[in-house]
Amino acid sequence: MTLRSLENSSSTSSTFLLSGVPGLEHVHLWVSIPLCFIYLVSILGNCTILCIIKTEPLLHEPMYLFLSILALTDLGLSLCTLPTVLGIFWVGARNIGHDACFAQLLFIHCLSFLESSVLLSMAFDRFVAICRPLHYASILTNTVIGRMGLASLGRSVVFIFPLPFMLKRFPYCGSPVLSHPYCLHQEVMKLACADIRANSVYGLFVIVSTVGVDSLLILLSYALVLHTVLSIASRAERLKACNTCVSHICAVLLFYTPMIGLSVIHRFGKQAPHLVQVIMGFVYLLFPPLMNPIVYSVKTKQIRDHVTQAFCY
Repeated sequence: MTLRSLENSSSTSSTFLLSGVPGLEHVHLWVSIPLCFIYLVSILGNCTILCIIKTEPLLHEPMYLFLSILALTDLGLSLCTLPTVLGIFWVGARNIGHDACFAQLLFIHCLSFLESSVLLSMAFDRFVAICRPLHYASILTNTVIGRMGLASLGRSVVFIFPLPFMLKRFPYCGSPVLSHPYCLHQEVMKLACADIRANSVYGLFVIVSTVGVDSLLILLSYALVLHTVLSIASRAERLKACNTCVSHICAVLLFYTPMIGLSVIHRFGKQAPHLVQVIMGFVYLLFPPLMNPIVYSVKTKQIRDHVTQAFCY
């Protein structure tokens, strides 16, 4: 069966077709080299962060505990997309069953919204450290941090868990081709031969209730932090306070910028070139897990010192 006939055998097909980079199918093996490097650096980088925080008692503080949760989330994001991405670029394995696709999008969206919650928790950590320094240890205890982590995970699961079941009830016809080498809810629902307004409305509600609320609260926390920093008389102390926030601000920008860009393209950018969607998809899921360990290793002295010690001695 040819690829075109496979793509058009819609109503009897129980699979979706994942896509690599359009127009570059003949060099997919070469494209896989930088992708393998990105995955390798992401996995090793986040594992290194986790190992350093676990083995160094001095880093068992709220800021680093939140960082370990962020690294664990990034590690999960890398691992849940790795099989299908490398499967396409190594051996051209484009087919994915409906149930496997729904399971993958469940993990991708759940981990993405969990990362948003973790970034909000880290913003709260910086707010307390700078605006309420005398109460920092009493507010952010290990028990409170554990509850915040469980609440973040619970919120993500509650919001995302219905999505596979909402998609599973649809019949799928027409071309079953997805734009990315992994499954996303906003893409899969467009392949359904049914009214998808409920899915579209619920998806928008989830985005606003999680990413929208989190981003506004992060902005509010940094507005309060900035107000406090500007009231500090010493210029050196102001710079020191700001420097403790640089890594987190970079992580926030690395996460929210591609996520918002991809959401806008999927919902409103129907005329955008397919290649733009593919690139934004790669940036959205591969760039934060790759860059977060690098940013924190470079900008956080305690992490940088331990990384240097681990690899140089």
